[in-house]
Amino acid sequence: MVIRNSQFVSNNYFIVGTAGHIDHGKTSLVKALTGIDTDRLKEEKARGITIELGFAHLELPDGVRLGIVDVPGHERFVRTMVAGAGGIDLLLLVVAADEGIMPQTREHLDICTLLGIKRGIVILTKVDLVDGEWLELVTRELREYLAGSFLEGAPIIPLSSRTGEGLSILREELGRLASELPRRKQGGPFRLPVDRLFTVPGFGTVVTGTLRSGLIRVGDPVELLPSGKTCRVRGIQLHGQHAEEGSAGQRMAVNLQGIDHHEIRCGESLAPPATFRTTRTVDIRLELLPTARNLKHRSTVRLHSGTSESSAQVILPDREFLLPGDSALVQLRLPAPLLLLPGEPFVLRCHSPATTIGGGRVLDPAPPRRRRRSSEALELLTALDGGDSQTKILCLVRGSQLSGILQTEIGWRSGCNATELESALGRALPRGELVQALKEPRMFLSREAFTTLEEGLMLALTSFLKENPLRDGMGKEELKGSLPQRSNPRFFGALLAALAKEGRLILQRELVKPASFAPDPPPGRDDGCAALDAELRLGGMEPPTLQELSRRLNTPEKLLREQLALLAREGRAIRVASDLHYAPEPLTILRNQLSLFIREEGEITPAGFRNLTGLSRKFMIPLLEYFDSIKVTIRVGDLRRLRRP
Repeated sequence: MVIRNSQFVSNNYFIVGTAGHIDHGKTSLVKALTGIDTDRLKEEKARGITIELGFAHLELPDGVRLGIVDVPGHERFVRTMVAGAGGIDLLLLVVAADEGIMPQTREHLDICTLLGIKRGIVILTKVDLVDGEWLELVTRELREYLAGSFLEGAPIIPLSSRTGEGLSILREELGRLASELPRRKQGGPFRLPVDRLFTVPGFGTVVTGTLRSGLIRVGDPVELLPSGKTCRVRGIQLHGQHAEEGSAGQRMAVNLQGIDHHEIRCGESLAPPATFRTTRTVDIRLELLPTARNLKHRSTVRLHSGTSESSAQVILPDREFLLPGDSALVQLRLPAPLLLLPGEPFVLRCHSPATTIGGGRVLDPAPPRRRRRSSEALELLTALDGGDSQTKILCLVRGSQLSGILQTEIGWRSGCNATELESALGRALPRGELVQALKEPRMFLSREAFTTLEEGLMLALTSFLKENPLRDGMGKEELKGSLPQRSNPRFFGALLAALAKEGRLILQRELVKPASFAPDPPPGRDDGCAALDAELRLGGMEPPTLQELSRRLNTPEKLLREQLALLAREGRAIRVASDLHYAPEPLTILRNQLSLFIREEGEITPAGFRNLTGLSRKFMIPLLEYFDSIKVTIRVGDLRRLRRP
């Protein structure tokens, strides 16, 4: 039977997680509550402890559905516990009445606090093993211990999984708290961190996890991150029943087509192809636990985020170490790429001894390279830590400096959804705080960076014309080359357009010059140009080449090119080839001779042009190509014919 997604609306579906010390009855509690035994491995059955994540589900009388994650309690399996705690809406902190608070009780509560869980219920299990006086003592101890935590004032329910005492009260409390939970946002692309994977005969690879965002459907293409491998969704199951789609907040099993389960690792995430980027550097807000030791700059720790785990180097931007209980802006550097997104909770643990030392949330998953103790870096981090969408976006654009930043990267690094992003950009652009430097793909610069690039172009242009006083302007490609290397050459068009609109530049085809530009020829220019003019006129039909002119006039070729360009602008010389210029009169005679001949004969060959003019190949070929270029003639094979008007 196919279950439509309307029966599993995420606004009516929440994830409940257990936490607590080993052998305090978490798995027995879940079985008593749901009828499902979450210990599924032979080793778990034999040892009586939960090694891997276990899952169950429960439907309350009012139709609310709960997915229940049973996490391991043993210290060696804290990594799996962190993976299970991610995405939990409601916590069941399980404490055995006959033992009270134990080491993993404390560590699990620390982890859940660091992961941002806000609501929960405290369950005192095994009450059938203690008397009333002892139960009262343990309850009082729990109240004192939980003071100041997110579970302060939470219900404490005495319960026996063996006799069923307290189960009905627990179901009522679950229903009450579920009705108070905030509804998950449904926008954005889907993302499913993988916490289990296996094969099913006849179906193939299956992965499980809690969908953190978006909507996933049967048939969707999928990218696995960080590996980058692609496949497709073959099927979806919710509570063991087939569904066409699943939405944010739901626990699900996803059957994947086109990939073997050996190619996937727990800790990877399913996402739409080419949507998210992995990172090896991430800026965070770190909360160091009061029980932790001093954390030094460049310390190596274990990072747990979602279902992924990695070693990480701690970079302290403004100090040499953190004290227990400190809260600080920190950078983590990873040995291999990982998928981390803004707002993502994480936990840090020591390698030895293996204890939880702190955690927090990701601020920027792709910070630029910068110096330690950089004021710009701290300003950006502070904005990402506590600013609104507008402030975050403006700081990200300013932080990109002259390089600019794509709209997609702004969204990815700020954590803003498409609506928030468009709204913020729509306010910033009219106020002139940002400039859209590219239309496709949309790319932005801060107003300060755009102005810096404008002034840089104007300086390069005026400096060039000062060094080349005979030039009437600067070539666009030459000017484009003056953009800073760290900037994007594609900004050049927007910069030219803005400077022209401001009335500071004049654009003439391939030339650019300042609006107030007036050539200031150096002394002796007229003498040099007059001598050059005389040589061209004296040469007549066979003028000297650039190299010959340089020798005759004892003038560098660079200066001659500028003088010839000036004569061409004044109509006193015509460029036929890169090293060949004619005075206007002989070129007019040659053009008339050629046109008359073709009118009479219909066409002309190179040999015919040589016979007509008496010119050598040195002049004949460049002239024929010149007349083609100015559309006097058209070449057809080896023949030339007159172009029709």
